[in-house]
Amino acid sequence: MMTVFKWLGIALAAIIVVIGLVLGGMRFSDGPKAILAGGPFKTGEYADTPDDWNFLKGRPEIEFQTIAPSTSRIVWLAVIDGRLFIVSGYMNTNYGKIWKQWPTYLAEDDRIILRIDGKLYEQRLERLLEFSDLVELMGIFKAKYGVEIATEVSAAALDEGLKNGDFWLFEVVERQE
Repeated sequence: MMTVFKWLGIALAAIIVVIGLVLGGMRFSDGPKAILAGGPFKTGEYADTPDDWNFLKGRPEIEFQTIAPSTSRIVWLAVIDGRLFIVSGYMNTNYGKIWKQWPTYLAEDDRIILRIDGKLYEQRLERLLEFSDLVELMGIFKAKYGVEIATEVSAAALDEGLKNGDFWLFEVVERQE
């Protein structure tokens, strides 16, 4: 009986080591892979900020990299009137506090790099604590991703959730350097 527990312990330790190596190794990769955060972008050519982001309307997700720390991830997006938005949900949940660390990095340095179709766009993420088109924005997320938050929740409840930090809303804006 002791041998079974010993081998189970060894197998569990090996699985933990492999997971740690994969996650650690991702920090050196050229960008993220699926839900795994990646390292800084090594490929792509820099491009000027477009006049509007409407060309992304049908796209389900984009890659972006924070500057400090220099890590990258894939996020969902919404475009309204040519403006690009990213939402980070679950911010006040226990798993959100573990899983969603990138929004807190932006408090120190809000500069990001977007990588879209091999082009790199140096931008900033500006956190919004109020937004007049919040119901429309959440409707886009519901339609694109099946997220059940827009039509079942009132505009007042969405506004309250945004102000309370239940979810964080960011607009992608041009850097002013």
